[in-house]
Amino acid sequence: MIFTLVIHASPVQHQAPETALRFARALLEAGHTLHRVFFYRDGVFNGNALSSSAADEPCLPSDWRSLADEHKLDLVVCIAAAIRRGVLDSNEARRYDKTHHNLAEGFELSGLGQLIEAAIISDRVITFGGRG
Repeated sequence: MIFTLVIHASPVQHQAPETALRFARALLEAGHTLHRVFFYRDGVFNGNALSSSAADEPCLPSDWRSLADEHKLDLVVCIAAAIRRGVLDSNEARRYDKTHHNLAEGFELSGLGQLIEAAIISDRVITFGGRG
């Protein structure tokens, strides 16, 4: 089966991103395909390269990147949601006249078209962390 995951929650305020990561690992271990992970709303903070965790806590941006590297996954951060929340790649930092960028390596900024395309291709779209 082909899956797409949509992450709506920040890794520091909600358990959903870590649950999604565990779900992603489990479905890959079971032989399924993970077409795309799409980070939306506060979920864009999962792609913040400046996030740091205590030594005894997971660092989700690093964990997502490791999983993506291992399985050649597509980690897409919604560009509109990211810009509003100050998560920028080098191109958007220049565009908005910011001196720094902070999108983590392995993540890419893109629009909702990527989510629509993923939903068309995937057998299942699973969402983690809605309003609450």
